[in-house]
Amino acid sequence: MSPLNLKSKKLLFFVISIAILVLVVSCWSLKSGDNCTFSNSSLLFPTTNYTSEYIADHSYRVISTTKVRKISNKECNISEALLKVYIYDLPPMFHFGMLGWKGKANQTWPDVSKPKQVPKYPGGLNLQHSIEYWLILDLLSSTIPGFKRPCTAIRVKDPLLADIFFVPFFSSLSYNRHSKIHGREKISKNKFLQDELVRFLMKREEWRKGGGRDHFVPAHHPNSMLDARKSLGSAMLLLADFGRYPLEIANLKKDVIAPYRHVVDSVGNKSPSFEERPILAYFQGAIYRKDGGMIRQKLYQLLKDEKDVHFTYGTVRQNGVKNASKGMANSKFCLNIAGDTPSSNRLFDAIVSHCVPVIISDEIELPYEDVLDYSEFCVFVRGTDALRDQFLVRVLRGIGREEWERMWGRLREVARHFEYGFPSIEGDAVDMIWGAVHRKISAIRLDIHRRSRYNGLEKSGSEG
Repeated sequence: MSPLNLKSKKLLFFVISIAILVLVVSCWSLKSGDNCTFSNSSLLFPTTNYTSEYIADHSYRVISTTKVRKISNKECNISEALLKVYIYDLPPMFHFGMLGWKGKANQTWPDVSKPKQVPKYPGGLNLQHSIEYWLILDLLSSTIPGFKRPCTAIRVKDPLLADIFFVPFFSSLSYNRHSKIHGREKISKNKFLQDELVRFLMKREEWRKGGGRDHFVPAHHPNSMLDARKSLGSAMLLLADFGRYPLEIANLKKDVIAPYRHVVDSVGNKSPSFEERPILAYFQGAIYRKDGGMIRQKLYQLLKDEKDVHFTYGTVRQNGVKNASKGMANSKFCLNIAGDTPSSNRLFDAIVSHCVPVIISDEIELPYEDVLDYSEFCVFVRGTDALRDQFLVRVLRGIGREEWERMWGRLREVARHFEYGFPSIEGDAVDMIWGAVHRKISAIRLDIHRRSRYNGLEKSGSEG
């Protein structure tokens, strides 16, 4: 070996050694040891347990499966937000006025800069359809300087900048509280509000320009917006399922399915293990239902005598929610059976209880299913199969500890996607819904643009 080659190799070894030393020192100085651990894997990759998921930002993002993302410390701005939302300044009677909030003269919205002082949404079963409440709070806070929240959606004051137009109507609460006619009223307050809403939107240039297709209308309760849904059917609807809608008004092509707000307590990090859940399968709720819900009654007859199955009637009264929280947390599997509609909050109660959901509802639609594979943490059983004698219990008893723990572990990872809160945090239900809306925008724009091809020609022709 020549002296020159020897010197070259020594120099190369020296340079590599210095580079490694600089990398190690840099990691320690930045206090990022978790991401600079040198083990059997490449120096370029962290050893933290990461998984790749396609979620709210419509692109693959690396998310730690062992750490919950926190509220963003970065102030959101229009150029960085995925979704620019214009929210109509409807009078308070359409939204926070229903909560008893009364602002000052000409004040449309409450001050949400202090979350603890924000008007509270009614509790009990009202909460399960409170989705628009959380979305509106998030939008109102998006322009507050220094307010910490995800930068998925942001409120814009200029309609020309908007990707979507949000219609702020507490439609589910309106149905629950104002559907009945009182005294000398000719129509219910709920119908009155819907009629006024339709009149308001039909006069707006923003609605007429796109035929309402770029509008986002909350109608999560299956019976909400009954009077207005036909007039507003071209809009993107925020729904629980499509059970009470004709296909031309509600469908996956244009609408967004949102999770119910769970009613039971979330188990959080205190999730009972396989051995700590003695109940094989759990169901507590209304058993005698109409239409597709007849399956509940038939399943009750099949399962009522199984010793490790809890299948009983229950309501929110007499500590019903507390008992359900305890029962689900003590169960390996929780039955989500079709009722009057394909969906119910029971599925989301199961998810936050880390009780593996067993979905027996052939027509169900699931939130963010384009980015979440529910088969990783749910068991799906066709209604006809579930009604076969001993079929369901054989399936569940055939799922061993290892397979159950795999689904249980995935449940613990995804449960945060079904949690509503204010302020919103990255990857929670509010953030995921905005992501789902964003993924619809391209198709909406395509539809609007295709329909407007000859608008200018038709206008010129009519004037001539």
